[in-house]
Amino acid sequence: MPKDAPDLRQTGMTDQTAKLDWRDGVPIARDFDDPYFSFDDGLAETQHVFLDGNDLPARFDGDLRIGELGFGTGLNLLVTWDAWVRAGKRGRLDFTSFEAFPMAQADMATALAHFPTLAGYGAKLLETWTAGAGRVVLDDTMTLQVIIGDARQTLPDWQGAADIWYLDGFSPAKNPELWEPALLQAVAAHTSVGGTAATYSAAGHIRRALAEAGFTVTRHPGYGRKRHMTRARMQNADEY
Repeated sequence: MPKDAPDLRQTGMTDQTAKLDWRDGVPIARDFDDPYFSFDDGLAETQHVFLDGNDLPARFDGDLRIGELGFGTGLNLLVTWDAWVRAGKRGRLDFTSFEAFPMAQADMATALAHFPTLAGYGAKLLETWTAGAGRVVLDDTMTLQVIIGDARQTLPDWQGAADIWYLDGFSPAKNPELWEPALLQAVAAHTSVGGTAATYSAAGHIRRALAEAGFTVTRHPGYGRKRHMTRARMQNADEY
């Protein structure tokens, strides 16, 4: 863990606003010294890792629940929302994210300005959601809840479950708390049978932890400078 990074065990459930630096228009988490999205193309990275990594939009049909570790700028939500609308399928999409350090609205707006093709979705998000707002309705088929606090505390107590997980914490080397085996066990315990997870990381200890939690784990080509990423499928979790 980097020097002076916060110990989330001590901060617990917190609404502490993310502290940022900026580089070429990309927000950098000061406490973790890691960017919120790729310097190359954050939208394409989300598409490759989280949508393609979970077989989306092919699975958009009927009701679907997405869980996420690390809400950040909201970019993953916006890319998913755009794909959901374009798919034009029946059903509802429920998006739940776990975030310890939510961004200030102004910072989120600055970050999302990087993606003009998503401007309409970004404006609606910024109008509708603020940290601590609870579950909000984004449109007539899509809801969002961002649960603020240390995911190691909030996720085990969550009463929901997900069909799809976006595991998008900062780099495991800089933010190991979001990649601990116990937390990945909690992810597994809140995953439906046949549910999937994807992450940009292909670190061996993360793949092993996911496998030990009950996922079938495979390695795939990564995005940009990352050679590999991880996809996982749950075979034996209990249905919620």
